[in-house]
Amino acid sequence: MEFGRAFNPTSLFIVFLLVTLVTAKKSGDVTELQIGVKFKPTSRELKAHKGDRVSVHYSGKLTDGTVFDSSYERNDPIEFELGSGQVIKGWDQGLLGMCVGEKRKLKIPAKLGYGESGSPPKIPGGATLVFDTELVAVNGKKTTADNEL
Repeated sequence: MEFGRAFNPTSLFIVFLLVTLVTAKKSGDVTELQIGVKFKPTSRELKAHKGDRVSVHYSGKLTDGTVFDSSYERNDPIEFELGSGQVIKGWDQGLLGMCVGEKRKLKIPAKLGYGESGSPPKIPGGATLVFDTELVAVNGKKTTADNEL
């Protein structure tokens, strides 16, 4: 049996294309939490720990750049107890040790976000989430804004 007759190039291409589509990840997807520090204030005395009540400004996006929620637009930061499960796991983990005034970018895999079911209609199942966050206060305490870059 000749190779050319056993494997039609068109069939081989279709199989390759299907395998690629099934195994390919969307651009920007992550499998583990990624934390990027975008700004760190010079004053770092107030840090967020598990059990602290924190106030956080944020902008949440999908990997294609679509904004699904933003506290900045409402001018109303979210308040919650860190590490208590009041928010998605990616936030409970990604904000630990953050200083008041610090800004972080969190890339959160679906398993630490809304999972395979998502949060319709704005967040599809299996979505990686990208949050730009800023810690505003810890236990009601703020520090003076740090204008250094």
